[in-house]
Amino acid sequence: MSASGGLSRRRVPAATSSSHAAHNDDDDDTTGNGHSRTASRSNTPPMMQHAGSAFEGGGKIAFDPRDLQQDAGEEAKIGGKMPRLTIMEEVLLLGIKDKQGYLSFWNDNISYALRGCILIELALRRRIALVKDPNRRRMLIADRIIEVVDDRQTGETILDEALKMIKMQQDVEKLSINAWIDLMSGETWNVMKIGFQLKQVRERLAKGLVDKGVLRTEKRNFLLFDMATHPVADVRTKEGIITRVVTLLTSTTSALPPAALDKEGTQCRVLRAVCLVCAAYTASVLDNAFGRLGYEEREAAFQRCDEILGEFVVWPFGGGVGGSGGSSTPATAAGRRRQASRIASGGGLGEVSGREVVLGLVQEVRKEMVGGEEDVGFELVAGVLEVLSKLDSLI
Repeated sequence: MSASGGLSRRRVPAATSSSHAAHNDDDDDTTGNGHSRTASRSNTPPMMQHAGSAFEGGGKIAFDPRDLQQDAGEEAKIGGKMPRLTIMEEVLLLGIKDKQGYLSFWNDNISYALRGCILIELALRRRIALVKDPNRRRMLIADRIIEVVDDRQTGETILDEALKMIKMQQDVEKLSINAWIDLMSGETWNVMKIGFQLKQVRERLAKGLVDKGVLRTEKRNFLLFDMATHPVADVRTKEGIITRVVTLLTSTTSALPPAALDKEGTQCRVLRAVCLVCAAYTASVLDNAFGRLGYEEREAAFQRCDEILGEFVVWPFGGGVGGSGGSSTPATAAGRRRQASRIASGGGLGEVSGREVVLGLVQEVRKEMVGGEEDVGFELVAGVLEVLSKLDSLI
């Protein structure tokens, strides 16, 4: 009896005597009739050949139907499936150099912006929202108070840590959007709240991308010390992010191109696209996506991003300072400097604004709201973008 034959028989629950008899029958068939045992095994059902294995024809893999029902209920509640990468991971991926595997040493904005993206991601996943107080409209949007509305874990370590921290603190005192971004960034003089700082966010996000197969880990020598770097392993994923960003910022039609969005069925995919370009812009990594664009196209893309940010830092969305016609004033200091430079050089006065495109984007985001202007989750997103738009003045 061959080793393969013995292995298949040992996995089938049968009596020893019957197995021995079957073995003798196989030997008789082989010697008497000239047929090999391979032919007899071909008539054996696949379930018997691969019993208890995960190969084709093998045993079934057990699962709990309640898990599938829970996932379906979660998707229905939040409006779709979760994307493969979070907004923080996509922003970090745009900033990382492909071959070197590290961020620019001169970028001081990205750490603060990533903390804001944590709040955005939690709000989009319907874990946190603003307190539903009618008097909140009297306060600046960045000073409105955050509360936890669903304390279930998300499966992302950093998000769960931040969610637990907000949940614990709200039993003592509920804090504002601006306060939470400052605390998680370590921007506080209160020694009693220094423990709210989220440490090593960039490194932890990079290791998460390594686990997802997007980055890999290498060790590089920087003169006096060695440092772990994370070059891009999955170039296709990063190229997909760049394509979405460039398509959104260079579109010339009011209809939103499908290439500017994540896969169909992704939860809040239009607002996620908006948050990605705005967060990347305030984190000073957006220009890394414009390597394939010329100078004029780059400037037009930056102007478009300024206009988008200007419409999404207010609540309700679309109530930017530009009103219903004409081009809006840039929301960031860098955008205002860029606009002044264009006007000084004789450009920008006769340019056609992409406001129709931006307003079309606003209409698509409004379709994703739950409860219209009473969607306190989306209102929180507007508050975070408002804080990030002032990043040049804060850092």
